[in-house]
Amino acid sequence: MRQHENYRELIWMLAKTDFKLRYQGSFLGYIWALLKPLLTFAILNFVFSSIFAQRGQGMEHYSLQLLVGILMFNFFSEGTSAGMQSLVGKSQLVTKIYIPRWTIVMASTLNAAMIYVMNLVVVVAFFAWNLFLPSIGSIALFMLYSVLIYVIVLSFALLSAPLYVRFRDLSMIWEVLLQILFYATPVFYSLQLMPVWVQQILLLNPIAFIIHFSKESLINAHFPDPWQNVLFFVAVGMFFCIGLFSYRRLAPRVAEEM
Repeated sequence: MRQHENYRELIWMLAKTDFKLRYQGSFLGYIWALLKPLLTFAILNFVFSSIFAQRGQGMEHYSLQLLVGILMFNFFSEGTSAGMQSLVGKSQLVTKIYIPRWTIVMASTLNAAMIYVMNLVVVVAFFAWNLFLPSIGSIALFMLYSVLIYVIVLSFALLSAPLYVRFRDLSMIWEVLLQILFYATPVFYSLQLMPVWVQQILLLNPIAFIIHFSKESLINAHFPDPWQNVLFFVAVGMFFCIGLFSYRRLAPRVAEEM
């Protein structure tokens, strides 16, 4: 029991340190955690709001949908990238000090989660500004999906962090894939604008499934069928098991390959 408490304290200390170092020396400091997604939102909203608002088809309250999509995708993007590079970024801890290496991976993903939680304040403020109150059920589903994003991020980090120690090109490959995923995810457009067969393909992307139904539930009170959620939860659970299994196989050789 005491050991688990020590692990929690270590993870929290590493996550806070990463968060402080990320903005240390910048003039605006922690405000950048809010400005980055807001600037992306402002640009996309300016470009696409009039276009998609006129098209209709599930794009009511377009600005709110866009903001939700951007923040959730940024959480996924920053969390997976940070998780992949966590062991290399903390190479001195890996090679010179013995601490459980999974704590380093988890702390890096928690850092992204901390930024996401900060940005949720902006989401609440925008919904209040627009005098729009989602239902309790839709808020609960949104929070559940936010937790699932973290599970996906952590699973990916456990899988990719040991591999990145050996194959440094993975970060470049993942950066390109994130760009593809951004356009294959209904962040700035509605899935209803696509043909049905395209919608079915896009929903195979876990982050697209989460963002689509988060927007639909919050804005349009449209929820996924129970069987869709069950299959999705099972898929996320299987991915976590794959990430954990891969990490246990590869992590013991990390220090030697660093």
